Amino acid sequence: MVTITARTLSARLGGQVVVDDVSTSLAGGALVGIVGPNGAGKSSLVRALLGLIPSTGTIELDDVPLPSIRRADVARRIAYLPQGQTLHWPLTVERLVALGRLPHLAPFSTLSAADRDSVDRAMATADVAQLSGRTATELSGGERARVLLARALAVEAPVLVVDEPLASLDPAHQLEVMELLRAEARRGTLVLAVLHDLGMAMRYCDRLLLLDRGRLVADDVPARVLTPARLQQVYRIQAWFGSAGDTALVVPLQCSD
Repeated sequence: MVTITARTLSARLGGQVVVDDVSTSLAGGALVGIVGPNGAGKSSLVRALLGLIPSTGTIELDDVPLPSIRRADVARRIAYLPQGQTLHWPLTVERLVALGRLPHLAPFSTLSAADRDSVDRAMATADVAQLSGRTATELSGGERARVLLARALAVEAPVLVVDEPLASLDPAHQLEVMELLRAEARRGTLVLAVLHDLGMAMRYCDRLLLLDRGRLVADDVPARVLTPARLQQVYRIQAWFGSAGDTALVVPLQCSD
């Protein structure tokens, strides 16, 4: 099963420390949420783990140092959906999702029948098959977010990294995306998701990494990470904790400053 391991990982951007001495080991079969307030370093940690920004410390993918792995191989093994992507070209949804198969294609080759099956599966999973002939630049924000998620799913990589996958989505599609991510994890994928919604993180994630000012404050199951004391310390909020059946819930109530 796939693993990503970081040891004493640190990174600077613009002269500022954005990831500060983070060590963690992540394995397939889990939905791992990265949470923390704005500016905590969540996206920077993801980019450092993927080797997209300069860093110190060590990063290993399946016990192999990440810098020693060809970027083409990394692209086949880690699907990455960054936040806030802008679409510039008027591609159809089907063609845009098909871009997720590029890491598997030889130069100048075309999609095989197996590649097209992967595209169809990804669109069905992300609930965008009905949009296949639409022009992606003409979609609503929520539709576009789901199409971009489908492109990442089309890679069919053992690691799926998504940064703020719930942005622009209505409540129904937020729930569907979290169910989708949890299902991917149950199939053995390592799913790493940057999340702002603490309720969704508590409900769906198997494990949470809580960051504050670039440092890893807590790394455990959600109920042990999102405690009243930590929400006060890191988020400066008070929250209500409860449950609906077997589902644990947390609802921010007010700022505590």
